[in-house]
Amino acid sequence: MADQRKVSAAIVAESEERSFVFKVHGYSRAKELFKNGECVASPPFSVSGDSWVLKYYPNGRSALSAAYIFLLLHSVDAKNVNAEARSVRVLGKDGLPLPVTQDMGNKSVPALTADLEFLLAWMSRPKNSYFGYHVDREKLEQSGCMIGDCLSVMCDLTVKKHIHSEETVGNQFVLVPPTDMQLHFSNLLDSMDGADVTFHVGGEEFLAHRIVLAARSSVFKAELLGTMKEKTGSPIEISDMEADVFKSLLHFIYTDSLPVLELASKQGEARRDVVMAGHLLVAADRYNIGRLKLICVHKLCSHIDANMVATSLALAEQHGCSGLKEACLQFLASPSSLEAMKASDGYKHLKISCPSALKELIARLLPVEMKAAKEIIMEI
Repeated sequence: MADQRKVSAAIVAESEERSFVFKVHGYSRAKELFKNGECVASPPFSVSGDSWVLKYYPNGRSALSAAYIFLLLHSVDAKNVNAEARSVRVLGKDGLPLPVTQDMGNKSVPALTADLEFLLAWMSRPKNSYFGYHVDREKLEQSGCMIGDCLSVMCDLTVKKHIHSEETVGNQFVLVPPTDMQLHFSNLLDSMDGADVTFHVGGEEFLAHRIVLAARSSVFKAELLGTMKEKTGSPIEISDMEADVFKSLLHFIYTDSLPVLELASKQGEARRDVVMAGHLLVAADRYNIGRLKLICVHKLCSHIDANMVATSLALAEQHGCSGLKEACLQFLASPSSLEAMKASDGYKHLKISCPSALKELIARLLPVEMKAAKEIIMEI
């Protein structure tokens, strides 16, 4: 007797939740540089395929709110989605979100209040695409929330997808499983059955399939199948890449995933993953694997510190990563971060290989009114 399953009708309301931490490095400097109504935007982050940014107004959005910091969570793409900002909270010294109100002796954590003007504008639109919040600057500065002149804000955003109904099937005799194509390609990578090309990388040998590499990379396609193709049967030497980097590159090509870049639980493992992300960014750019390059850029943007920022800025400048470059320059707006970067191992390499990035950094740090000085520096 056939195996039958009853399937009930259902109405499904899907949603996606994302948390995003926005860090203002050089809080005091930003307060001096940006006038009332001027803002700086975070690197974009994606929720349900739509791009969002958090805009930070150090001196308020208008003259009436000059005593407040204004935070605007905004998306140009998300005009037709139903979004909800569940909370926008300042992070404390332990990195955990602080309650809206909390006694701290004679100090209190500043409450974040919704900006009424923006809420009214939002209500007149068909769907939610931006949210505005004010925070009392004086209370913020007295609260002790900032560490090393750095302000951290966490945004929790929920995007509700379209509600849809699922068709009712009285008797279902066959259940179709989700795709497992990546599993098959992973098994092919492990077994290397039918492999027809050999690579020598960092003293190790790797087998692969020309057709798989060509399908995933236009550079590999030209090298292995096009007019530039390597001689069949001859090992291909790659002298300027480490073996573990090439192994991870192959893993991504076959499976479209990089488990090595998952969030690590220990600090040492996390640092190793960030270093690997830098090496893989170079490899992805070299072989024109766009998605891998973006994954690596996202990883580096999420782990910028004084030890890695010089290296990340050099990578951004050399490989055309504008988002990563902006994240590094914002981090270096803090005098303490700038001093720590100069003492890092990557600073010497940055100074030699990417002087243009350092010129842009210096120009940014100069006061706004010194326009001529900025132009002279960029022309040197």
